[in-house]
Amino acid sequence: MIEKVTDQAERPDPEVKTTPRRRFSAKEKLRILDEADACIGPGEIGALVRREGIYSSYLSRWRRARDCGQLDGLGVKKRGPKQAADQGLTEEIVSLRRENKRLRARLKQAETIIDVQKKLSQMLGVELSVQESIESE
Repeated sequence: MIEKVTDQAERPDPEVKTTPRRRFSAKEKLRILDEADACIGPGEIGALVRREGIYSSYLSRWRRARDCGQLDGLGVKKRGPKQAADQGLTEEIVSLRRENKRLRARLKQAETIIDVQKKLSQMLGVELSVQESIESE
């Protein structure tokens, strides 16, 4: 009778290992394209492609992008909102919040004064015609 071996060490790992995709900056693309354009002998482009670890289709795609001018101004760009624009808006927001707080304090003070005037006029029995016209508006 044949015995089955269930030892995990003998079996290969079925998990497929993924390698992260390499990203090329515009500077790297232009450098590789310059090297590819300088290749004149047979097999030199193939050697370049193997050395850089890229496909030959990358070269044609990058050449098209270069010819359209898409690689000219490219470089490492920081993601997210621009700092200069944010700084101006942030300063304006801080200024407006400060002014809003100051105006709310003045409004609260004015309302307190009006309440005191109302109570005083009621105690003295005096009518405030200005106040009535303000309230009716």
